[in-house]
Amino acid sequence: MADTNKSDSPHIDDIQKTLEKQIAELRKEITKINRSISARSAEMLDDASEQASDFYETAAARASRTAQQLRSQAHAVSDVARENPGTTTAVVAVIGLLGFLAGLAVGQLMNDTSRRWY
Repeated sequence: MADTNKSDSPHIDDIQKTLEKQIAELRKEITKINRSISARSAEMLDDASEQASDFYETAAARASRTAQQLRSQAHAVSDVARENPGTTTAVVAVIGLLGFLAGLAVGQLMNDTSRRWY
């Protein structure tokens, strides 16, 4: 029996060394994979940052153009209102009257006694 234990011992040592070698190789592969993932993540982050920057620049340019158009149109409307105060007063009065009438109509619709909550 002692002979079988002695013959198993070199075989176990060989298996252990083989397993340790495989584990070392796996660790190297995992390190390579981690580096690859890290590099790819950095590339994706850079791409996303660049796209966000481009989107922001485009949105800012559009907002600036829109604001400029609104300013010019508001300036044109105020110039017309200054040049024609009578017409402006009449337009504002008609808009106010239409708003008042719309309010009355909504009030009458809401005043239906069958719709009361109490």
